[in-house]
Amino acid sequence: MSEEQTETMLVPTEEYLKAGIHIGTKFKTKYMEKFIYKVRPDGLSVLNISKIDERIQNLITLLSSYAPEEILVVSRRENGWRSVKIFEKLIGAKVFAGRYPPGILTNANLKNFIEAKILLVIDAWPDRNAVQDAIKVGIPVIALSDTNNQSNNIDLVVPCNNKGKKSIGLLFWIVTKEYMKNRGMIKSDSEFKYTIDDFSEE
Repeated sequence: MSEEQTETMLVPTEEYLKAGIHIGTKFKTKYMEKFIYKVRPDGLSVLNISKIDERIQNLITLLSSYAPEEILVVSRRENGWRSVKIFEKLIGAKVFAGRYPPGILTNANLKNFIEAKILLVIDAWPDRNAVQDAIKVGIPVIALSDTNNQSNNIDLVVPCNNKGKKSIGLLFWIVTKEYMKNRGMIKSDSEFKYTIDDFSEE
């Protein structure tokens, strides 16, 4: 990777490596192959860091065109709960941590009905109820996707390790900070007082 590329990245390559954001699974779907840099001797796929960074930048650009209350983030997987809850607290997005029961986005008669204009899921498979609801109401779906994920019905796939606390924490730390800058909630990085650990450590 050239120095020029490194400079345009959201965080230094070392930060991505330290968080293990690039470590995939032993399974890979046809769609995710284009994001894979190599397969390790132990069979684990390794994702391409510059492609991860590029897609996180796409994710930030897309989310930044929506007001906080228009964004819904769903994480059935417990490893994502800390990250999504701090995202909710800092930007005011709607968050559903835990098992998402079908109908929350589609049935206005439900007590816990949520209106949203864009959905971000930590993993399209455990969060499939939310993805199905989003399709019914016609809102875009962004999914964090590991090497074993399918891309059906996903508008923006963000390749990453979507199972590790540190990996999800780093991604949400970046997205929260950049979203807040883009929306004028903070003026610069120095105003953002939270660390990556705040997003990933209990």
